[in-house]
Amino acid sequence: METGVTQRIFIVEDNDWYQKLLVHTVSLNPDYETEAFSTGKELLNRLNDEVPDLITMDYRLPDISGEELLEKIKAMCPGTQVIVISEQEEIETAVSLLKLGAYDYIVKGNDLRNRLLNTLANAQNQTKLLKKIEKLEKEVQTKYNFSDTIIGQSSKMQHIFMLLQKAVSNNITVSITGETGTGKEVIAKAIHYNSIYKDKPFVAINVAAIPKELFESELFGHEKGSFTGANQTRIGKFEEADGGTLFLDEIAELDPVFQAKLLRALQEREITRVGGNKVYKFNCRIIVATHKNLLQEVKSGAFREDLYYRLFGLPIELPPLREREKDALLMSKSFVERFCKENGMTVKKLSPAAQNKLLAYPWPGNVRELKSVIELAAVMSMNDVIDADDIVVASADILSGIIAEEMSLRAYNRRIVQLFLDKYNNNTKIVADKLDIGQTTIYRMLKEEEED
Repeated sequence: METGVTQRIFIVEDNDWYQKLLVHTVSLNPDYETEAFSTGKELLNRLNDEVPDLITMDYRLPDISGEELLEKIKAMCPGTQVIVISEQEEIETAVSLLKLGAYDYIVKGNDLRNRLLNTLANAQNQTKLLKKIEKLEKEVQTKYNFSDTIIGQSSKMQHIFMLLQKAVSNNITVSITGETGTGKEVIAKAIHYNSIYKDKPFVAINVAAIPKELFESELFGHEKGSFTGANQTRIGKFEEADGGTLFLDEIAELDPVFQAKLLRALQEREITRVGGNKVYKFNCRIIVATHKNLLQEVKSGAFREDLYYRLFGLPIELPPLREREKDALLMSKSFVERFCKENGMTVKKLSPAAQNKLLAYPWPGNVRELKSVIELAAVMSMNDVIDADDIVVASADILSGIIAEEMSLRAYNRRIVQLFLDKYNNNTKIVADKLDIGQTTIYRMLKEEEED
């Protein structure tokens, strides 16, 4: 509720004197507009036409009990705060009504007016806070809407969209792979905020960033006094994410010792805090991500095979930006518009030369690099058009490091081919297309290098 905005308050009181007192007391605040009723039935009929911001109700009405009326009010308008006013002083009655959803319970007496005004002010502040939280939650969910968050029309991204639709319709574990900067956490959040878990926490943790000695405490929590520095009980990420999503980033970096403990937790769907004996069940969706090839990590012995299959679930492999056709231009346009609007700048456009430069660059840092480059270009541009010179990339000339050395033409060619193989994960077909040579030429050059 915002100050200065009229708030509708319904008052239900069968005693005429008390009803006038309550109406007068509430009306002392010019921001409050009241409407009074003598029976519960009158109120319920009115609620079919209008939902007020707050209701005060007498506990004893001639036609309906306080408990029944409160239950009906909360069913019809769950967002409306209800203050119960009664002559009853029994603690049990007050506790019962508070459990049913009443905001407060006020006993009729000499301090009724002051208590009511204070309670109204507190209820107003709480409602304002709840509305603010609700607004922020909606903004977050909108922010991670698929169409707004994940931009791309390439064939590979259309396949990703199809997988995302499958991911949000159930609770299957999702494993996201892709090069650094491809947007793995963005994908994880998009899945969460478009699924049935969207109203519960999204808890992200970078496995590689957790010191070994703190791993169990971070994931499973600890009891007070369980180790030096454990001054109070703390819940872990599994409990924190209960009902929502736990995102384990860089899962391939998990120490082998803790792989077994994570596997057990996932199998049993339960954890035990460090220093404790009590078993805690958890119910959260698991999404993992890594820039490494997990299957290759299994073959090399660095990652447990049983944990791999437990986490594999629905695999989503994000393509690098260089393989996404003209998506870089679509994303650049979006980044420019967003950055200019956030900074009060006139929205700028990309010149044809700038677009060509964006498409020619291989983007080793992927989407993350593109976003940084575009935002810098928007700042560097002197007018409403971003030109090629405004786009500053880390290595615009990918051959600059090669030509500094003196070598034979054949050696130059081998170095160039190897550079492209490194950039494109040894995909000879892509490299052949990029260099406009045959795959057999690449194989021959590599064989010659081995023989030399």
